[in-house]
Amino acid sequence: MTLKESLQKVIHGEVEDGAELLEQFSRDASLFRVVPEVVVRPKDAQDVCSLVQWALLQKEQQPDSHVSLTARSAGTDMSGGPLNNSVVVDMTAHLNHLVEVKEQQGEGEKSGVATVEPGMYFRDFDKETKKQNFELPSYTASRELNTVGGMAANNSGGEKNLKYGKTARYVEELDVVLGDGQVHTLKKIAGDELKQKLAEVGYEGDVYRKVAALVTTHRDIIKNATPKVEKNSSGYALWDIGDPEGTGGGEPWLNLARLQVGAQGTLGIITKIKYSLVHPKPYAAMTVLFLDNLSELGALVPQVLMSKPDSFESYDDNTFKLGTKYFPEFAKQMKAGIISLGFSFLPEVWMVLTGGVPKLVLLAEFRADTQKEALVAAKKLAKEIRETQPHVGVRVAKNERQARKYWVIRRESFNLLRQKVRGMRTAPFIDDFVVPPMVMPEFLPKLEKILDKYPQLTHTIAGHVGDGNFHIIPLVDPKDQTVRGIIDELSHKVYDLVLLYGGSITGEHNDGLVRTPYVEKMFGRDMYGLFLDIKKIFDPHNIFNPGKKVGLTYTDALAKLDLPPATSSTK
Repeated sequence: MTLKESLQKVIHGEVEDGAELLEQFSRDASLFRVVPEVVVRPKDAQDVCSLVQWALLQKEQQPDSHVSLTARSAGTDMSGGPLNNSVVVDMTAHLNHLVEVKEQQGEGEKSGVATVEPGMYFRDFDKETKKQNFELPSYTASRELNTVGGMAANNSGGEKNLKYGKTARYVEELDVVLGDGQVHTLKKIAGDELKQKLAEVGYEGDVYRKVAALVTTHRDIIKNATPKVEKNSSGYALWDIGDPEGTGGGEPWLNLARLQVGAQGTLGIITKIKYSLVHPKPYAAMTVLFLDNLSELGALVPQVLMSKPDSFESYDDNTFKLGTKYFPEFAKQMKAGIISLGFSFLPEVWMVLTGGVPKLVLLAEFRADTQKEALVAAKKLAKEIRETQPHVGVRVAKNERQARKYWVIRRESFNLLRQKVRGMRTAPFIDDFVVPPMVMPEFLPKLEKILDKYPQLTHTIAGHVGDGNFHIIPLVDPKDQTVRGIIDELSHKVYDLVLLYGGSITGEHNDGLVRTPYVEKMFGRDMYGLFLDIKKIFDPHNIFNPGKKVGLTYTDALAKLDLPPATSSTK
């Protein structure tokens, strides 16, 4: 019996093994290629349970079997997270429904809740929540392409992270098929409810007891290894899942849903998500800052952060030049006429003619319930910067329409670079690191010095400067035999520099194939050992998305790159 026939007997959904489909599912938005044996499209949560039970049976019959299950949604992952050489589980085909959106009493600005299946595209989810004036604010730059399940699996964040935080903040509850092949509802439980759970007989009680014991016994290791930056998607979030004995002074609590968020499907398969939502602020104004010298960041960043903008973004001189070079394409993105858009950029054109291209452009956006309130905040910051930082260029975009040209450059420059530079391919391998914002004036010149040694790489730098999260996605010649070696050595150099400054190897995009080999270096041997223990607690047979988060070497990762065999690089 073939694998396809075996699987089709246990689920109601489709099982496909056509060569064209397998090739499609062998890639995501990363540099990797891993061809699966089959693609399965489960009809519902019960189908997912049947898949896990089937995989457990295969392992029981043949312990050394490589059978495994990797959940996949939109395939926009830049890390190789949803790639697998066994069974890929497509969540978008059927598990894509919005169950409900309703109002609720919540913390702070949280005022709504939505229950949704993981395969629903965010663009469709956003339309439905906006009908009731709600929003999930942790959306990413790929908001038109990604799914809500991918956001939970990676613990995604985006341009609103500075104020609203990442996806983990909004996950209230998850339905997850765990290692016993059954659906379990995971959420924060505390006090007497936690006591009852820890005394419960059966699989779920065992999992809670083991996780509680691990977190309690190794409290000091976890505390010392906790990332010191605002954003992190690397490793398993043991520092953020609870205090089972109430040692912090409050009542005991544990949240295993938080452990699943950002786990990239390595601890179970999510079948339903309950998200809390916020009311979006309808009006915006922006303070735009133009820096000629990165040293100005030292005083500028804390000053901007004191004004509490909703977003604090950046892009570099290469991105600025790109905006000039492909001006018509940006006009198309904005649905604006060339002439009208040209007039809107006249102040920037004059600035370039008289002073040159700025080294860095910073965007501080303020959102509010009224246009006046947003504009007052933007003008106040502009006035403060002009008085204290006279060498910094300042503009105020008075409303969302005026700010849009800057947002289009920030959001679309990478896509244009990818589309316009022929014969080159995107190479996301140092694409998501985080450093403390205060070290940027010292860190960024050192980073540029490293990148300058590789003239083969065309790149732009953009990022969430408010929390020190930068995206560098070079373009490479896919036929160049030195590229594989460059990726290997440059990754080490950049991540060593990031860790030297107390940063994280990934703030939003997660570990996947590209960064899992660096997880132990980031967290240390003891913490990495706890990650291995967590994997064994939830997935002792290694059937859930193996080789992500733990268990992958540098050699293993390089072997999966969709690039020519390596020759020596030019250093």
